[in-house]
Amino acid sequence: MNINKLHKIYFIGIGGIGMSALARYMIHIGKDVAGYDRISSLVTQSLFDLNTYIQFDDKVESIPSKYLDKKGTLVVYTPAIKSADNEILNYYITNNYKLIKRAELLGIVTRNTTCLAIAGTHGKTTTSSILGHILKESNVQATSFLGGIAENYNSNLILGGDKYSVVEADEFDRSFLQLQPDFACITSIDADHLDIYKNKGELENTFKEFAALTTKKLFVKNGIPIDGITYGIEENSDFDAQNLKIEKGVYVFDVQTPTEYYKNIKIKLPGKHNVLNTMAALAMANSIGVSLQNIAKALLSFEGVQRRFSYRIDTDDLVLVDDYAHHPTEINAVYQAICEMYPNEEILVIFQPHLYTRTRDFQSDFVQSLAQFDKVLVLPIYSAREKSISGVSSNVLITEIHKKNLNAYLINPDEIVERINQSHNRIIVMLGAGDIGEMVKDVEQQLKHIAV
Repeated sequence: MNINKLHKIYFIGIGGIGMSALARYMIHIGKDVAGYDRISSLVTQSLFDLNTYIQFDDKVESIPSKYLDKKGTLVVYTPAIKSADNEILNYYITNNYKLIKRAELLGIVTRNTTCLAIAGTHGKTTTSSILGHILKESNVQATSFLGGIAENYNSNLILGGDKYSVVEADEFDRSFLQLQPDFACITSIDADHLDIYKNKGELENTFKEFAALTTKKLFVKNGIPIDGITYGIEENSDFDAQNLKIEKGVYVFDVQTPTEYYKNIKIKLPGKHNVLNTMAALAMANSIGVSLQNIAKALLSFEGVQRRFSYRIDTDDLVLVDDYAHHPTEINAVYQAICEMYPNEEILVIFQPHLYTRTRDFQSDFVQSLAQFDKVLVLPIYSAREKSISGVSSNVLITEIHKKNLNAYLINPDEIVERINQSHNRIIVMLGAGDIGEMVKDVEQQLKHIAV
């Protein structure tokens, strides 16, 4: 497909984090863009600010007439939306418009660039954001399509030229098989999306298919059973972080590469998982010619990604941390980081499970990861694209957690602030991939108001 011949693009699910980055890019290159999403958000508001038409009603009659003209119109949709549940998508399919999935458009956009793709069940958003920032700060002609909002840019798109592209390679719906990466990285292959994959073995095999698409260099976290250039922490990896320590809340470490040793790299991000994310980005940037000196300088100014260990409140009396963690492995990483930052304090976690299938498939792991916290509050499951499953609920999850931790309770969203106040805990963590990301804003405002 020649993107230059297309003038009008309609995005179904335009408020999605990956979809909106592509929409912003298409606006940047002069395309007419419109779209549909179920709810208004800060992401859709940012597109409104670019004079993008967005409708929130699933009605064909609300689509602007020029996007009903087949000539020159491309329809892009997210696999999270099904035609059976969406009138607009069903209309475009039934009437034989040109439709492609988001991942296919990403593949088309990046095909004539040197593509650096980051895959993995955890870590890809932070890794791609770090890499995009390094390339931007090092004046590399690169555009980065991110799966989160990078704090430095308040955006999920970092514009900087079309010689290189940085993309998240999403395993959901096997989307990453649409890419043709020159350089690729696999950060993790923990079991996830078992509504798509039959088992972990099938997931791993699909990651191997992705790895085989890489034309130049593949980087893998040390221990992943896929051949590639390794990175790790004190593991004799090809790119190895060594002498790791914390100084004034900042990680400091040395780096051994296949050709060089560099001392005293510093990052402000908490948690050893972020040292690994940094090492992945460092390895990829260094392999396309960015010096370790320039990488180290860029890392000093990287401010992180929204909803990735984001401080909403940070005072002597109260700390409120917001994180996207929605898988047991990610919850464990947050627990490690928060305990490292506040080793002598009790921690209250508020968690919103994301998807019935994920809650069912990893129930025992969720129990283990959540029970580590001193106090646990669990919200009802955020169903997203799914229907409820009999026998799967937050109540069942709490019942199991309670066997390991008596300070575990099921609550509703309107109880959050009251429960926080009753707990008398200073350190509060809110976790989840659903609408808890919106709840945390209200919680922050209410807690600040109470403090005043």
